[in-house]
Amino acid sequence: MTTDNFEVYDRQGMNWFTTIVLALLHLGAIAALFMFSWTSFATAVFLYWIATGLGISMGYHRLHTHRSYKVPTVLEYFFAVCGTLTLEGGPIFWVATHRVHHQNSDQPGDPHSPRDGAWWSHAGWILLGETKHNNTRLMSKYAPDLAKDRFYVWLNNNHWLPVVGLGVLLLAIGGLPMMLWGICVRVVFGLHATWLVNSATHMWGSRRFATRDDSRNNITLKLLRFFRVARSIQVAKVTSRFEEREAA
Repeated sequence: MTTDNFEVYDRQGMNWFTTIVLALLHLGAIAALFMFSWTSFATAVFLYWIATGLGISMGYHRLHTHRSYKVPTVLEYFFAVCGTLTLEGGPIFWVATHRVHHQNSDQPGDPHSPRDGAWWSHAGWILLGETKHNNTRLMSKYAPDLAKDRFYVWLNNNHWLPVVGLGVLLLAIGGLPMMLWGICVRVVFGLHATWLVNSATHMWGSRRFATRDDSRNNITLKLLRFFRVARSIQVAKVTSRFEEREAA
């Protein structure tokens, strides 16, 4: 896999659509604090486990990106749908971005390195420039295995549909409080937890391996992200795989 001319992220102006959506989500999360109920809170926690635990950690990350294990196709699809509930993009976009990040971790070409600024690595790379969440043709270059599957192509182009459907369902079942907690609070918390992996774990924590990047092990974020493998250990393993492929 090559990252020549990888121009998915740039600093050319604010992406207003993404910025407005994120602002509304944060406002909804604040409003939810004034509509607290244990039922709504439990709903948010359960959905966080489904979306982030199954969708991102087990699905987008371990299964779809790194192919660390195999499951039946229907379960693989289920994990991908769960991943879209985080509003972190479709499977092709997420996988492509993460693979490029690992190949160029904290080097030129890394989409979200703290070496380009702490804020950039946390959220700036999402808020600035032209988003490519739905540019399946471009992102497929870095996730050709997923791009061969028509379901993943469709899901990448329509990654917002599952969370919209879930929002309508929550509104019908538990009214505005359940929708705000199950969508706004959960999504905002999950986004910042993910973004902290891109920013904080490359700035603060311990290191067990002398890798070429700045990755760190951070126990607090491991808890928030369902005990995902220590960051420096993961980067060391993935980097070695890329080096083996390039040498082959």
